[in-house]
Amino acid sequence: MRRYVSAASVFAVFLLAIPLSSAQSAVLTLPVASQRAVVSQRIGLTDITVTYHRPLVNKREIWGKVVPYGEVWRAGANENTTIEFTDPVSIQGKPLAQGIYGLHMIPRQDEWTIIFSKAHTAWGSFTYDQSQDALRVTVKPRAADFQEALAYTFDEVKPESALLTLRWAKLAVPVEVGVDVHEIVKASLHNQLLGIAQYTWEGWDDAATYLVDNKFDLEEALRYEDTSIKTEERFDNLLTKARILDELGRKDEAAATRAKAVQQANALQLYVYGRTLQQKGQQDEAFNYYRQAAKKNPNDWVAHIGVARIYSAQGDFPAAMKEMKLSLDGAPDNQKIFLQPLVKKLEAKQDINKD
Repeated sequence: MRRYVSAASVFAVFLLAIPLSSAQSAVLTLPVASQRAVVSQRIGLTDITVTYHRPLVNKREIWGKVVPYGEVWRAGANENTTIEFTDPVSIQGKPLAQGIYGLHMIPRQDEWTIIFSKAHTAWGSFTYDQSQDALRVTVKPRAADFQEALAYTFDEVKPESALLTLRWAKLAVPVEVGVDVHEIVKASLHNQLLGIAQYTWEGWDDAATYLVDNKFDLEEALRYEDTSIKTEERFDNLLTKARILDELGRKDEAAATRAKAVQQANALQLYVYGRTLQQKGQQDEAFNYYRQAAKKNPNDWVAHIGVARIYSAQGDFPAAMKEMKLSLDGAPDNQKIFLQPLVKKLEAKQDINKD
């Protein structure tokens, strides 16, 4: 005789999985005792999202009692706790593919097993199947301040990693998530430059700038920058190319490219570049660019700021003040607010380069 499982039997099993004090329904959406929450963190371009339900301590003994030691636990309440990665990551140094996973844990007093299951649509851990594991890692729990409602937080956030931490009662369980940011960004840049960005000099220049800023795949950066220059040769992309050539050790080519960039620059571009050099501690070189700006565009209001900075460094505050007033007279109204603090410093005989 064939046996059938009735709907009533299924519902009875469902009821065993929830507290009797909770008003829940198999067919209606009602408030639940353990409320749903979502926490997300971006590392580089990679989004990590945890979706879970937050049970309360409610004066109970949690670890070893409500959550038994040595048994698979749903790492939350109600449906599977899930974690989604939009790119491949590493967990405690072990690789894990992009995707959505059911997050389960096996608590022990001194060591926890963290499980990433390919099955992520179940209710709790009742149908957990180890054969569906994508990854298991072990971590050490830590004592922590009391937390009434279970929570996941992202701690110790760094450019290429973060700690995903479960906090409940007086315990914290941290799991390190790492991302190969540069490789992922490199792949993203390649894809983005298949779109409309490929028709602009800025797209290729921005891609090259990211790579040289991070000293990553400089040959690729140079190819990107050459494409930018072929699209439209400008001070900006010539200067970036000079930076790349410097990093590659091709100093003579870098100097020639930088000189070519300066020939095309206007006063604002030369001044901004000079300020960049000042911020790097290269003041004498910065002043050289301020002088070139004044020589090329002697009546430009920005060029007067550069000359004022040179006089200020020499302690000649009257001459610096004269240049700043000329700058104020020529500056557009929406820029004057940024010049006023420099004027006040010069009036107080303070060097405006120390800002």
